Amino acid sequence: MSTIDVSVVICVYTEDRWEDILAAVGSVRAQTHPALETLVVVDHNPTLLDRLRSEYKETGGVRVLPNAGPRGLSAGRNTGIAVSRGEVVAFLDDDAVAERDWLRRFADPYSDPRVLAVGGRAVPVWSSGRRPDWFPEEFDWVVGCSYRGLPPGRVRVRNILGGNASFRRTAFDFVGGFATGIGRDGSKRPMGGEETDLCIRLSRARPDAILLMDDRAVIHHKVPEAREHFGYFRTRTYAEGLSKALVARSVGVDKGLESERRYATRVLPAGVVRGLRDRLLARPGGARRAAAIVAGVLTAAGGYLVGSARARRAGTTFAVVPIPADQVERAA
Repeated sequence: MSTIDVSVVICVYTEDRWEDILAAVGSVRAQTHPALETLVVVDHNPTLLDRLRSEYKETGGVRVLPNAGPRGLSAGRNTGIAVSRGEVVAFLDDDAVAERDWLRRFADPYSDPRVLAVGGRAVPVWSSGRRPDWFPEEFDWVVGCSYRGLPPGRVRVRNILGGNASFRRTAFDFVGGFATGIGRDGSKRPMGGEETDLCIRLSRARPDAILLMDDRAVIHHKVPEAREHFGYFRTRTYAEGLSKALVARSVGVDKGLESERRYATRVLPAGVVRGLRDRLLARPGGARRAAAIVAGVLTAAGGYLVGSARARRAGTTFAVVPIPADQVERAA
């Protein structure tokens, strides 16, 4: 068994997810490869901060901290990184639970010093009890989960997915951390892409770096009822287009859209064909799945065009806001 120490960071922001947060922390504490520490970072919500501190004040290995940087997921993660002590830093979404061997699957590949990041698979847990028949598996990223088209097994990838991710701690010495201005920032728009930006910057800083996806490192990600509807699907795909425009602005179009080209030209057309075939075979939702794929592509493309134009007009730039450990300690 690997002896690598892993710190786990869970970023939280709302009391509406109270039970989900407790479940996420509980799943980390039940790991077969015990976490060195669990860092719960609260994003500018004093009420939630106080409540979680009270909940875990007598729980060893769990520490509750305020986000010491600007509002948003990137600064919350950077806060956790700043005070983490593990050789590896893992990230778990606040509305997900990890299977018991999650950290063991993460830790094992780090025996190779070239491995700087390992990601895993996120399985949707639909609030209604089952996947809506119109919802294509190719778009499971809309609800924060792994999607059809990702390679199986343990494979090298351009980037890993942020809600189920780990990085060797020294990786952040090369790139500083997650950039602000990309990803979720407390607004209602469901942005993303901050982990893609970081992984591309990491590969550029260390061309010999190995980034892996291991589909045996599994988490189960809750999909609330509000996200099972087409309205959210449309909102999220548009926001993803905006996010991809920011990533491309940050790291360049070639790398920023490298994986997306294969996804758009191979995975999605195959999904449309599959949906139309299911329609011919009278299987439920086939035509609607095909239509959802087309709508998702068009909406994301629209978001990308709008986001690119806005970024050019505004001269948008990105930076990693430094969060020293002593700054976190003072905020705590």
